[in-house]
Parts: sequence; C-alpha cells; structure tokens
Amino acid sequence: MSLASHLQELRKKHETLSRQVEEEQRSPSVDSVALTEMKKRKLSLKQEIERLSSAPAH
Repeated sequence: MSLASHLQELRKKHETLSRQVEEEQRSPSVDSVALTEMKKRKLSLKQEIERLSSAPAH
C-alpha cells in the first residue's frame, strides 16, 4: 500500500468517526464511555495522519 492510499484510508476512517461522534452527541442517551473512546480513536487517527503527512518522502 502506498503512503498516499494509506493516508486516504486513514482520512476516511477519521471522517467516519467524526460522523459517529456527532451522532452520539445528538443522542438523547449519550454513552459517555463510548463517546470518549471514539474521540480517542479519532485523535489517534488525526495524529497518525499528521505524522505521515509531515514525514519526508523517500
């Protein structure tokens, strides 16, 4: 898998998690533990995307 396709896949996962977090926050019965876990995964993906995006190309 090329770096570009890997980054694209990570961005898709990040976007999906963003939508899930928004939906969970709008829910009348918010599961705060699940919401926290989703936010942690989302942040982890964002950090990985930033790390890979700023890495020098070989």
